[in-house]
Amino acid sequence: MDKNGIAVKSEKRIVNNFSLFTIRYSLFLLPILFFIFFYFYPLGAILKLSFAPAGALDLSAVAKIVRESYFWRVLSFTLWQATASTALTLALALPGAYVFARYDFPAKATLKAISTLPFVLPTVVVANAFTALLGPRGILNDWLMAAFSLPRPPVDLTHTIWIILLAHIFYNYSVALRIISGYWQNLPADLEEAAQMLGASPARAFWRVTVPLLTPAIFAAGVLVFIFSFTSFGVILILGGAKFATIEVEIYRQAVNLFNLPVAATLSVVQIGVTFALMTVYTRLQSKMAAPAKLESRRSVQRSVRTARDRLIVGGNLGLMALLLATPLAALVARSFLGENGFTLAFYRELFINRRGSLFFVPPGEAVFNSTAIALTTVLFAVVLGGIIVLMLSDSRRGWARWLDPLFMLPLATSAVTLGFGFIIALNKPPLALRSSLILVPIAHTLVAIPFVIRSVLPAVRRINPNLREAAAVLGASPGRVWREIDFPLVRRALLVGAVFAFTISMGEFGATVFIARPQTPTMPVAIFRFLGQPGALNYGQALAMSTLLMLVCTVGFLGIERFRLGDEGEF
Repeated sequence: MDKNGIAVKSEKRIVNNFSLFTIRYSLFLLPILFFIFFYFYPLGAILKLSFAPAGALDLSAVAKIVRESYFWRVLSFTLWQATASTALTLALALPGAYVFARYDFPAKATLKAISTLPFVLPTVVVANAFTALLGPRGILNDWLMAAFSLPRPPVDLTHTIWIILLAHIFYNYSVALRIISGYWQNLPADLEEAAQMLGASPARAFWRVTVPLLTPAIFAAGVLVFIFSFTSFGVILILGGAKFATIEVEIYRQAVNLFNLPVAATLSVVQIGVTFALMTVYTRLQSKMAAPAKLESRRSVQRSVRTARDRLIVGGNLGLMALLLATPLAALVARSFLGENGFTLAFYRELFINRRGSLFFVPPGEAVFNSTAIALTTVLFAVVLGGIIVLMLSDSRRGWARWLDPLFMLPLATSAVTLGFGFIIALNKPPLALRSSLILVPIAHTLVAIPFVIRSVLPAVRRINPNLREAAAVLGASPGRVWREIDFPLVRRALLVGAVFAFTISMGEFGATVFIARPQTPTMPVAIFRFLGQPGALNYGQALAMSTLLMLVCTVGFLGIERFRLGDEGEF
């Protein structure tokens, strides 16, 4: 080839590289702009409404919150119930984590996967499940009244702190179980054995050797459970009633019922500050968990169930899991088919009938369609934006990955109610007048889903051997072909996990949706909340029926996650 040909080829390569550089960094701008307009801008609007509602500094809302004892009671109750929920969840999850970390038994992976189902269920479904089990018209009371000829329900935990704590344990048990058992199963068992050989009792060896090694995982699980309990909305709103209010519920009441936007905004600022601080602690604990003192393979530390003691430990914990996790869901399904005269399909049939001629009546088919359409749109947005973010974070040569990673995880530490409230006050005027737009709900759901997509896909991308890309490039493959034939096949399963996560989360999202959904196009969780807000056994039965349908949809989505996930792939 002559010099002119070499020069032309070199010039084409430079042009192609410049074009790829331009396209790459133009794509990087998409998630950054998305977060600026739909996350930081609404949060900025909340700050402005808190401290300068009329354009000038005004601390009257802050003074009201500081001065009135009611808001201090709300804050103290929020902290107390989150602390109690965390302590009870850890106490119940630690024995289960020990069983899954140290024993090998049939269907172990399946049982661990099923135990995670409550976490992906919508909070309105969880609340209805406990009402169906422990409410005055619940399965337990029906059985006790029939068995002992009682005139009234002997157990009524509705609108008590106990049913709230039980629901939080149900919801967060799998979070603690997965984090602690995943860390525990890789810790060496010989350290505890060595302590016992030196004269320590099994209990002393556990507290002096194992617990200190588990501390990062226990605290990480505790912080995450505390965040989820601190920002609990649907469980408190439905099960607590007017008697109990967390900061999250009070934000909703001040904004929707009382229309006191400055106070709601100030409460949102308080909640954002607490959750951001907790998320910072969690990320630091997670980094400590990444490098334990000594890792062992799972097979070397796990033993089969042989003795009567082993059967008692494993069977007892699995029985506790079944009682805690399976019973409420079974009660929800059973109660949706039980009427005054026994088995009935009336509640499901009534979902399709508008007896009152309400203008806002939405048949379940339309509610399912609304939720499904929003969820599919969310999947598209979350996978595209999350995939671009993963490309940004996976480039270890760039210093930005160190600070962009926690930046894109911020929605996980922000309550959905706060996001919905921010959308209401920020996106109601040009240039982002989206308050009445149908696209607003998928945007809110995308913000909630993006962290799950990132945590699902990023580990798979980081595991790709860079030598594979370099070898393909040496053989003449273009960057596009390298991505199609090397990168994509290796991360395809992780992308599917992220996509199904986004779909399932969108289907059950309630906190932000109840703020911004249009009355004519409610999602399934909003429709359930409407049924619960109306008196009568028929409306309650329809809420149970709709909850069962939503649980079925979320279960199918969750099984899809476990079908495509490779082991414990992902960082949750």
